[in-house]
Amino acid sequence: MFGKLEEIEEKYEKLEQELAQPDIFNNQERYRKVSKAHADLAEVVTLYREYKVCSRDLADNREMAHDSDPEIREMARAEVGELEDRIESLEEKIKILLLPSDPMDEKNIILEIRAGTGGDEAALFVADLYRMYTRFAEANRWKVEEMSSHFTGSGGLKEVIASIAGDKVYSKLKYESGTHRVQRVPATESQGRIHTSVVTVAIMPEAEEVDVELRPEDVRVDVFRSSGPGGQSVNTTDSAIRVTHVPTGMVVICQDEKSQHKNKAKALKVLRSRLLQMEQEKAKAEEDATRRSQVGSGDRSERIRTYNFPQGRVSDHRINLTLHKLPQIMEGEIDDLTDALISHYQAEALKRQGD
Repeated sequence: MFGKLEEIEEKYEKLEQELAQPDIFNNQERYRKVSKAHADLAEVVTLYREYKVCSRDLADNREMAHDSDPEIREMARAEVGELEDRIESLEEKIKILLLPSDPMDEKNIILEIRAGTGGDEAALFVADLYRMYTRFAEANRWKVEEMSSHFTGSGGLKEVIASIAGDKVYSKLKYESGTHRVQRVPATESQGRIHTSVVTVAIMPEAEEVDVELRPEDVRVDVFRSSGPGGQSVNTTDSAIRVTHVPTGMVVICQDEKSQHKNKAKALKVLRSRLLQMEQEKAKAEEDATRRSQVGSGDRSERIRTYNFPQGRVSDHRINLTLHKLPQIMEGEIDDLTDALISHYQAEALKRQGD
């Protein structure tokens, strides 16, 4: 590990020297590339430098712990304990930063939320979850663009598809894929009985054209008339688009835009992302059982989380985490959940690395 850290620090210093050259600003593309590489290494280099300082201080204090002066010995021994704890913490952080990164982490995402069992109550919870993720995105200064939605008469959503763009969106939200269960008393329930409904969430890295090749002969595009709630006509032109991927039978419908061209572009974006997700899941299925069980596979058959409204709690079943702050979570304050999941799967990756 330390040999690798020395190499990283050396590379960081070379990048620093290059950034200090006045003529680098003459080539903006090079400047951006070097600046990003420098910023990407900054955290691990900072921790490694602190680690080296703490290690030197620890050696000095261990030596002073045998001094003839009892006060110096006592002070040194106290310092030794503190420095050992700090070094252990730094080692853990550095190991996590050195883990192989997921190449998809930097990508934007396509978010799909669909109502499962539970009728109108499930559809209402789709709308609630969509609002939750939208609020979370706003807090992170990410851009949300709704791509497709199907409303129900009760004000819920049968399904919604949106793109979320920003800094490392996939890395933060990739563990949200799965089945989300809600337990609450519906507004229409006169007896006060708790109903259980389920909603599926899919988080897919947004695929670029270079990620997934769509051959013209593999894609069939059908045009039809858009319709609003209840089949009401909302457009005088045929602008809705249905894209079918012939080899897989995968279908994407987009009708939110009045422009046929925009609907087609959105539908193709969703299709590419679904195909990329399918490729990822296929690759993951070939790995060992531990890796297959990771939530990142987007397995929607697994119940990952329960939102219990009567008790005001949210439980994530993968990491046995329960938080009694449901109102705040539904307002988009999900950092405690996302951070805990990231830490858990980083720890799992460290264990596998040590095996």
